[in-house]
Amino acid sequence: MTVADANRYAPVLRRLHWLMASLIALGYLAIEQRGLFARGSTARNAMVQSHYWIGLTIFVLAWWRIVQRRRFGAPAITPALPVWQAGIGTLMHVLLYAFFIAMPIMGLATAWLDGKSVFLPFTDIALPALLAPDEAWAKTMEDLHGQVGEIFYWIIGFHVVAAIYHHFIRRDDTLRRMG
Repeated sequence: MTVADANRYAPVLRRLHWLMASLIALGYLAIEQRGLFARGSTARNAMVQSHYWIGLTIFVLAWWRIVQRRRFGAPAITPALPVWQAGIGTLMHVLLYAFFIAMPIMGLATAWLDGKSVFLPFTDIALPALLAPDEAWAKTMEDLHGQVGEIFYWIIGFHVVAAIYHHFIRRDDTLRRMG
């Protein structure tokens, strides 16, 4: 392993990072743009089902990423961060991982409580619903899922701004470690 490799995340972690970032953008896009299509239309249903499966894929990849992160760790940032910045960075990463896990669970719960089916892609086979329909709980869960999603627009934005700050202002290797 070269010094440059030692100062970067393991290749599997870099790939997972950018794959999940792309999937998160697609998941947001699918659900935000579903309104372009009429309710009940095939296109709208495809957007919603895509959102479901993108979320579930992120859920699975998050667990794989946690395993790989524990296996390979994270390279140190050079120059080292002040303690307060390292603490904020750790908190943001914990929040991101919590988001990767909690949002798909809340999304599935919302669908099932609302009596909706989550179909296997390109089939008419639905995942078995683990929750009985309940209109009041569905509305509550939908609101929570939406509010957490809105909060994470800000968390993700903060993550991107922090990477830019580290690269262009602080001039450390934070961004290069993931490149």
